[in-house]
Amino acid sequence: MASRNLAALAEMANKLRLHSVEMTTAAGSGHPTSCASIAEILSVLFFDSMKYTVQEPLNPNNDRFILSKGHAAPILYAAWAEAGLFPKENLLNLRKISSDLEGHPTPRLSFVEVGTGSLGQGLSVGAGQAYAGKYMEKDSKYRVYVLLGDGESAEGSVWEALAFCSHYKLDNICAIFDVNRLGQSEATMLGHDVDSYKARLEAFGWHTIVVDGHNVGELAAAFDSAASIKGKPVALVAKTFKGKGLADKENADGAHGKPIQDDGSIANAIRGLIKGEPTPAPRSPDSVLPAFDLSVVPAPEPPAYNIGDKVATRAAYGKVLVKLGHASNRIVACDAETKNSTMAIDFRKEFPDRFCECFIAEQNLVGVGIGLSTRGKIPFLSTFAAFFSRAFDQIRMAGVSRNNVKYVGSHVGVSIGEDGPSQMGLEDLAMFRSIPGALVLYPSDAVSAERAVHLAANWKGPAFVRTSRPATPVIYANDEVFEIGKAKVVRQSNSDRVTIVAAGVTLVEATKAADELAGAGLHARIIDPISIKPIDAELLIASAKETGNVIVTVEDHYPEGGLGDAVAAAVSTAGVTVHKLAVTDVPRSGKADELLDMFGISARHIVAKVKEAVLA
Repeated sequence: MASRNLAALAEMANKLRLHSVEMTTAAGSGHPTSCASIAEILSVLFFDSMKYTVQEPLNPNNDRFILSKGHAAPILYAAWAEAGLFPKENLLNLRKISSDLEGHPTPRLSFVEVGTGSLGQGLSVGAGQAYAGKYMEKDSKYRVYVLLGDGESAEGSVWEALAFCSHYKLDNICAIFDVNRLGQSEATMLGHDVDSYKARLEAFGWHTIVVDGHNVGELAAAFDSAASIKGKPVALVAKTFKGKGLADKENADGAHGKPIQDDGSIANAIRGLIKGEPTPAPRSPDSVLPAFDLSVVPAPEPPAYNIGDKVATRAAYGKVLVKLGHASNRIVACDAETKNSTMAIDFRKEFPDRFCECFIAEQNLVGVGIGLSTRGKIPFLSTFAAFFSRAFDQIRMAGVSRNNVKYVGSHVGVSIGEDGPSQMGLEDLAMFRSIPGALVLYPSDAVSAERAVHLAANWKGPAFVRTSRPATPVIYANDEVFEIGKAKVVRQSNSDRVTIVAAGVTLVEATKAADELAGAGLHARIIDPISIKPIDAELLIASAKETGNVIVTVEDHYPEGGLGDAVAAAVSTAGVTVHKLAVTDVPRSGKADELLDMFGISARHIVAKVKEAVLA
């Protein structure tokens, strides 16, 4: 670039370095040495290479920047302040409870799309954004930049993302590895061996450039080169020094996460390098994309089943996802190479350009979904519910960011049968219930499953839909109305003496049990909760009051954190006794009916528990 002022970029790097020192010193905590190693990188990115509109940080045409090494947040904040987004004086409010300039970035800030700091996650999110730009957004010209620490490159999720970007030839993404040699407590595995980084990245299919991370001229040329590469993602391996420019803290062990505590000499030395060069103006983006469509997803075609039909809720998921795809272009789907089991394959057949296969890499699956959500998409991510546990930290961080991601977990509980415990989702309800603001739905038949997926699509934030492998009877009419936080009474009489709460396959077992109990003169009310979080506390309490204040819950899930715990919490102040039936031991292979009985959640066990609770 002919007009490039390298002296101004070098000076901006020192301004950012100085801000980082001053901010963390004022806060009494933070990571100034981690900021110092990337000062030149951020200077060149924000004031030379990236294209963005300062006053519209999330303009869809802007280049995207993700600070995967989120502990270096102060220098990110400093870059935006120097660019003119907010007053530089605000930087000294770092880490105060009254300030959104937190210790690690979160979307409370207008310029942050995803929370980072749980290391190893940023590249997957960037991959989702880049995938959207290359394959889903016609004429897009934005690029995605992800800055990673060298220590976090030990995370397997990074390599999942690297493989994904290479496979899909995402030439609109650039990963920058800050190879500053030092981790939190000791040197990283490779230290300053930039040749090994280069060889590994090239083996994963990335065009790789090794650069002096403190030379603004080399960095600027490398970013220019990266933008010209076609058919491959590009990685910059930047050799840097932790604490660069911070006197005895430079390249020193034991300085991680510690503010500068001296007589001000380090800050003064940096000030002495600032001579008054003009602040470079950020480059404007190419305005080719409209504002994101954030409209509500219209109601799809209604279900078309007959009462009594046996349909697996996973099959209903595949059908309704296609319907939602026709109702709204915002709907996209991703799967972890289980699409012919989760039935996301139906969506792929109908909308191949809106389906992203993420292969057997669940951490990257979630990260890609988060990235897609930042582009105004509503991503539905599917795999076996058990395998989402591998990506729980990504799911947790998506909850921190309130990202609009939908998770659909199939093959839940012992009812999957012969495949055995490694495939059985028995912790998923507990996992997703723990996410702040998450919606958790557990439909029991095909009609409620279709309605649940539509409800999840319009929920603002994370949502989980639990689907089952076995075919279960359709019990609801096609025009039945379902609401978030509202349960359904599927059986009742004026003679009921107990309330049974069951979902999925156990609702079938509860119905069998209620028939047997009625034959013995003991009538039971049955509630299908559907919405596990939020749960219908009002209906549960009212039903319990009418049935002797006794509730029996039955679930194909471990007892901790599942349906029983949700019900017990909902009625905890109402004087109701809750008896829980759940899978209480590690299961094994067998036929579904055998396993339901072996692990205490079949009709026979429900009958016994009701008699114990009511007649004892």
